[in-house]
Amino acid sequence: MRLSDLSSSGRLLAALSVTCFFALCGGATAYFMPGMAGEPLAAEQAKAVLAAHYVGSKACQSCHQDQFARWIKTRMANVVTDPKLNPAIVIPDFSKPDPLVKFGLTDVDLVYGSKWKQRYFHKVGDEYFPYPVQWDITNKLWRPYHVADGTDWWAALYPDPAGDNSARPTGPLCDGCHTVNYNIETKTASEVNVGCESCHGAGSAHVDNPVRTTILNPARQNYVQANDTCIACHSQGQPLANPIQGKHYDWPVGYKAGLRLADFWKLEEHKLGELSFTHFPDGTGHKNRMEGNDYVQSLMYTRGITCFSCHDPHGTENDAILKRPANQMCQGCHVPGTANGPSEASVEAHTHHAATSKGSDCTSCHMPLIEQTVANISVASHTFKFHTPGQTEAQKIPNACNSCHKDKDTAWAKVVLQDWGTRSPWRVSH
Repeated sequence: MRLSDLSSSGRLLAALSVTCFFALCGGATAYFMPGMAGEPLAAEQAKAVLAAHYVGSKACQSCHQDQFARWIKTRMANVVTDPKLNPAIVIPDFSKPDPLVKFGLTDVDLVYGSKWKQRYFHKVGDEYFPYPVQWDITNKLWRPYHVADGTDWWAALYPDPAGDNSARPTGPLCDGCHTVNYNIETKTASEVNVGCESCHGAGSAHVDNPVRTTILNPARQNYVQANDTCIACHSQGQPLANPIQGKHYDWPVGYKAGLRLADFWKLEEHKLGELSFTHFPDGTGHKNRMEGNDYVQSLMYTRGITCFSCHDPHGTENDAILKRPANQMCQGCHVPGTANGPSEASVEAHTHHAATSKGSDCTSCHMPLIEQTVANISVASHTFKFHTPGQTEAQKIPNACNSCHKDKDTAWAKVVLQDWGTRSPWRVSH
């Protein structure tokens, strides 16, 4: 039914309903809901970029100065860096000897990572290979780096008996996500790092004719295609066509902005109830780079929310390039006492913690740091589930209560939650 088919009173009611919905969500919905079905313009944009060629992010700078200036400082724009061009990217002090490190900084051709871990690549022929050590940025120490058989699916397919990663090139295992338009035949890319055209598609048509129909804006796509843009690299899985030209790849070969990710990529499989290298028994991610695997299970995804409803890939000053600080981001839609919840009258009433405590941070309970990235350092879950102490007991899934209250056990946590009176006693017990 179209709005024009309604009576005048019906149209008024519909308008009031929309107005109330926006008001309840604190106005944030204006950019959260472009429409789950997307806009017809998106198809025209996709057609244009798929027929174009890549021109590089610098071609975007003159017209999009603000976005470029923010993006160039992001970790996405600096995933891999030549330390000879940017020595400041190197975090550890290579002048201090360590028994794990059997190479010098002059032997490093590319540096990868700058937040949780930093790895070091050297070039042999036309391929790059990671050295078998990594710098743990949080704990400020060197750790071995070698993917063991029986962990990531590809490890056994790239046997590395020397344990030095000399048989594991970054081309098939990394480079499709750390560059723009990586060519598996020439082993070259249009641009190193995650550039504008990674998300917006090839830009030559837009450079020649800078109108909205000549470049892809993922915000105009339907929610599945829009999220595909990020899930393509922020997920664990395999190409549908593996092996490709005799090699197994760990990124979605052939996919580019404007196409359908499911035609190229399958997410890592999981048997419900099993604890695996990649998943907790309920399907929540168990390791790093599982944001997409998590997110497609979430109610947020089901309702049409996109990754960039919360994150701005062009860059912000907030952690995780959030558009606003985390609590503000969540409470823009989840206003206490509204239909979106929480149902309680205030955040403190919902969390039973002081407003300024970690216990009142939305992410502490709904996006706990339980997905391992290096040693004892974990990153946030993206299912938005609240895992209960009962699940910790039955399925070994960490729960938010004991993650903070490390001196307490799950029995204590269950009693506390049941005493709150605002939580189902059956839910927190199982």
